[in-house]
Amino acid sequence: MPSGDAAPGGDAVLRTRHPSLDGLARSLGASAVTDQPLGALTTYRVGGTAALFEEVADEDRLREVARCVAGTDVPVLVLGRGSNLLVADRGFDGLVVTLGPAFDSVVFEGTDVRAGAALSLPVLARRSAAAGLTGLEWAVGVPGSVGGAIRMNAGGHGSDTAATLVEYRWVDLATGAGGLSPAGDLRAGYRRTALTPAQVVTGGTFRLRPGDAADGASTIAEIVRWRRANQPGGSNAGSVFVNPADDSAGRLIDACGLKGARIGTAEVSAKHANFIQADPGGSADDVRALIDHVRTVVAEETGVRLRTELRLVGFPEADGGAP
Repeated sequence: MPSGDAAPGGDAVLRTRHPSLDGLARSLGASAVTDQPLGALTTYRVGGTAALFEEVADEDRLREVARCVAGTDVPVLVLGRGSNLLVADRGFDGLVVTLGPAFDSVVFEGTDVRAGAALSLPVLARRSAAAGLTGLEWAVGVPGSVGGAIRMNAGGHGSDTAATLVEYRWVDLATGAGGLSPAGDLRAGYRRTALTPAQVVTGGTFRLRPGDAADGASTIAEIVRWRRANQPGGSNAGSVFVNPADDSAGRLIDACGLKGARIGTAEVSAKHANFIQADPGGSADDVRALIDHVRTVVAEETGVRLRTELRLVGFPEADGGAP
């Protein structure tokens, strides 16, 4: 693969190529796609390509992929709905794995809800409420997947994933290990868990409480109204920064006069200061530059060092996590 700089509109050619990629591509076979654009698979809709990409058909195939990856040092990225992901314009020099439709099931057993990792959180929220169960209404406002929610302990409106999760299924692409684990093994905290980048969540079981379907629908409608009134649309990944203890990241950013601040094709939302929006056809590197600028200004003016909620991928100093 040739090297090069980012092209206009955020498209990019990978600047490096991992030496084990060709061998891994041969092992994976025809189901692995090379140079797959990733921007359209994220809610930012900007960014570069994946050197290798596979949509996994079922858990058997996922374990086959794990066997192929084991023993290599190829970096692996698990992609859900891309709602907290920013991929650099230069792309990701590794394997991106996403789960196919076989992983979007939901089964109700009394007050327990077993959901596949590819199921969207808003669908899970609405179906649980319609079944007369309460505890997941908050999830209607999070445009991610069940697997992503378990991975980062997503939350909102006073609750989070860990509040009702009782167990989860997983496969480790680096070792081939996996199985069913209690939720406590996640060691979940605020927007974080102990899962490694190579560990793929394939599903989870949530234990809810009996409720009233009409009340659940009303709560969901109110959350949707609040979201539309207080959060911007367009290409973004929701809140960029984790709220500091006893404060709001949005309040700090606003107090520093950064609403509407722009670098290239990226802008701090004028509606909610903790959102950064990307222009259509924009650059992920511009978004990253604006994140760094906001963090620097807030630190200089308030002494608070903001930490991102986003997963930053392909940026040299941030591969594998959010700084």
